[in-house]
Formats: sequence, C-alpha cells, structure tokens
Amino acid sequence: MSSRDEVMEQVQKELFAMQDEDYRAFHSKLIPNVDPGRIIGVRTPQLRSYAKQFAKQPEAADFLQQLPHEYYEENNLHAFLIEQIKDYETCVREWDRFLPYVDNWATCDMPCPKVFKKHLPELLTQIRRWMDSGETYTVRFGIGMLMRLYLAPETFSPEYLQWVAEVHSEEYYVNMMVAWYFATALAKQWEAVIPYIEERSLSQWCHNKAIQKAIESSRIMPEQKDNLRSLRWKV
Repeated sequence: MSSRDEVMEQVQKELFAMQDEDYRAFHSKLIPNVDPGRIIGVRTPQLRSYAKQFAKQPEAADFLQQLPHEYYEENNLHAFLIEQIKDYETCVREWDRFLPYVDNWATCDMPCPKVFKKHLPELLTQIRRWMDSGETYTVRFGIGMLMRLYLAPETFSPEYLQWVAEVHSEEYYVNMMVAWYFATALAKQWEAVIPYIEERSLSQWCHNKAIQKAIESSRIMPEQKDNLRSLRWKV
C-alpha cells in the first residue's frame, strides 16, 4: 500500500468514527443528486474541526492530491483544507483543481477562503472565469463568491449585477444561485437591484424565485416586500 493509500485509509477511518446515522439520513435528503452510499454522515462543525487539525499534518498535502474522492465528506474535507490555504495564488490553483469534482450544492457553498478577502481586486478576474466556465458548480461557486464578498458598500459595483444577470443556464443549481444572489442583493443594494426586477432582466424562473426568497428575508422592509409582490412575473 502506498503512503497516499494509507493516508486515504486513515482519513476514512477518522470520518467513519464521527458518523451519525440519523444525520446521514437527514442530510441525504438535502442533496438528492448524491448517491446516499457516498454519504458517511458527519456533522459540518465536526468536519471543520477535523480539517483544522488535519491541515497541520504533512499528510494533508497527500490528501489534496487524491482526486476524485470516494465520499461526500472527503470532498467537504478537501474544500475545508483549501479554505485554510494562506497563499492566494496557491488557493486559487487548488480551487481550479478541485471545482471540476464538486457535484453538489453543499460542497460548493460551504467554503469561503479567508485569503480571498485580502485579494478582492484580483479575485474578480477568477470569478469571471469561473462564471464563464459552463460547469454547473464552478459557475455556482463564482456567483457565490460574488454574493458573499462583493455586496457590502465598500466592495459593491453595479456591474456585478449585470455579470450575474447574463448567466443563462438550464441547470437548477445555477439558477437557484442566480436567484439567491439577487435576493441577497435586494437586501443589501436595493436601489441598484430593483430595476433588474422591474425590467424583468432575469429569466422568469429566476425572477420569481428571487422575489420569493427576498420576501422570505427579514432584511427586506415590509413596504419593499409589497413592492416585490406586485412585480411577480405571472405565467
């Protein structure tokens, strides 16, 4: 058995030691496109804690070279390890290696590398590249980073709204992220965003889903919710 095989065997042993069968049954329903046989059932806080410990060990580098992974939690562990990389260029390079293997919304949405926040101007180039990739979860990851890092007053630019509005896809998990982005943007940048809703700049599905999610948000004022209700795109 090679050293890398030994690392994978040890990681799987550690993951199964944290298994929670009830959580496995519950979480499997949230990610229906993942084979339940690939889900161990490890709660995210435990997995994050393990990732922090594992990142300090030399075996972590071997683990990052092992793609594709067998289990859902191994993919999440991989994401949490990349999340901790402190060198920006290395972090981006590792995301580029990993994103083609991401196969579900949860693995895609959980991580947000701290080093990205220190390189916001450069990251925009990478975000555009991810959004233009045509790969479901790579596109979703790009939009997700734009939503999480560039909606604050000091980081926002109206052109980012157009970037997301120009994403056209038949993929549910891409369209859901487009809707989520615009719903969040309505809460944080109402004046810049509401024209996109008034002018129906999104697909009908994304338009109505964005309104639905915005109305469900406690960050949207009651009068704004009334406005949004009047702007639903009726079939």
